[in-house]
Amino acid sequence: MKTLAVGVALVASIAALTGLSTPSRAETGEVAVVFTKGGFIVGVGGGEGVLLLRGKKYPFTVSGMSVGLTVGASTTKFVGRALNLKGPASIEGSYAVGGAGGAVAAGAGAVQLQNANGVILQLSGPRVGAEVSAAVGGVTIRLK
Repeated sequence: MKTLAVGVALVASIAALTGLSTPSRAETGEVAVVFTKGGFIVGVGGGEGVLLLRGKKYPFTVSGMSVGLTVGASTTKFVGRALNLKGPASIEGSYAVGGAGGAVAAGAGAVQLQNANGVILQLSGPRVGAEVSAAVGGVTIRLK
């Protein structure tokens, strides 16, 4: 009986050291989004995107609003990664955005967002237009 207990403890220790415990089910996908924003004081925007996960494309819509100093309009074509996905539906939800930024003519923008599902979007891309903002807002993503 004592030998069996020692054997079980040894197997458990080896499994823990070699990482044979439960594998993480979180996945990483690729994301492309086109987002247009405009306004004066209150900025409103929207767009479309696609999540590429496990070789399949999942189209989605993006809508958002910001409150604060927003003047002008811009279109941003973001590309990047979606981290901590537990399936395509986990990309849905509200993402908080805060900070200051601006673009005149053409510039580069980068953003990192997180939703309540723990999904992190790391996006970057060129902005076209003329917009200056110092606003707090958010975006909502819904699968089509």
